[in-house]
Amino acid sequence: MMKLVVGTEAMFFISLIMAFVYMAYNSGFEPYQVKALDIKTTGIFTLFLFASSFTFWRAEKNYRKGKINNLKTWLIATIILGSIFLFGQGKEYWRLVQDNITLNGSVFGTSFYTLTGFHGFHVFVGLIILLIILIMSFLGDFDKENSTVVSTVGIYWHFVDVVWVFVFTVVYVLPKFTNT
Repeated sequence: MMKLVVGTEAMFFISLIMAFVYMAYNSGFEPYQVKALDIKTTGIFTLFLFASSFTFWRAEKNYRKGKINNLKTWLIATIILGSIFLFGQGKEYWRLVQDNITLNGSVFGTSFYTLTGFHGFHVFVGLIILLIILIMSFLGDFDKENSTVVSTVGIYWHFVDVVWVFVFTVVYVLPKFTNT
């Protein structure tokens, strides 16, 4: 079932990315708006998100080995890293709003906040799910390694990270090399 969810979400994000690219090249984003994006800081926060995929992978491996305390530790690390990423996204939003780049202020703002906002929402939902799994693990619900919940959530969490590779590339990296 999770693979079906991820498949539909993939189509959703492909559509959002295509809309962003279309708007960038056909509506013409204002260059100052694209230049306002902080690729270095966002790149650092991106590393936190990618690290969260590693820590979740470690959580999955430890769960399969029956090491529940290690599962808890790696889940906590994953939640912290994902939260740091979201904090970074919020910090970027705050800075852009201060620069008068808003959701309804321009085609760029609408496209940027829609694409990155939906991704951030997916990270937020993932963090809630991870927190629920963490709480359940502290309550003893994962003392036996025969549950597929952890690996199912892993599909979602890794998907969110893969989506960010494309979003970060299209929104932050490619405009540095093109004339948008």
